Amino acid sequence: MSKNVIYSANAPDPVGPYSQAIQAGNLLFVSGQVAIQKSSGNVITGNIQDETHQVMKNLGEILKAANLDFSNVAKCTIFLKDMNNFPLVNDVYGSYFAKQPPARETVEVSRLPKDVNVEISCIAVK
Repeated sequence: MSKNVIYSANAPDPVGPYSQAIQAGNLLFVSGQVAIQKSSGNVITGNIQDETHQVMKNLGEILKAANLDFSNVAKCTIFLKDMNNFPLVNDVYGSYFAKQPPARETVEVSRLPKDVNVEISCIAVK
């Protein structure tokens, strides 16, 4: 099975030694995304809903680079700095999965890269 790096110029560059996504066979493993705006390089952290939308936009751009979209997502992991934000993040997240939402877990963590409040990764199927 071959392994290919997937890169979107419309999503933020990785902040460490990892790829935005790796395609292995018919699976796409998308690295955790945070709310960095590609155009400005700014990190969105003032409002959890806006932050979550930016995370989902970044995921969407990477999926698009692999000729996929949110309907192909089979699994997500959400990392939250504060589980009290769960209902707000859940509402935004859910708006990207109108039908057949993927499997998912949500975990609270003590800290995330760039001191963001939410990070989301996903696995998609071609």
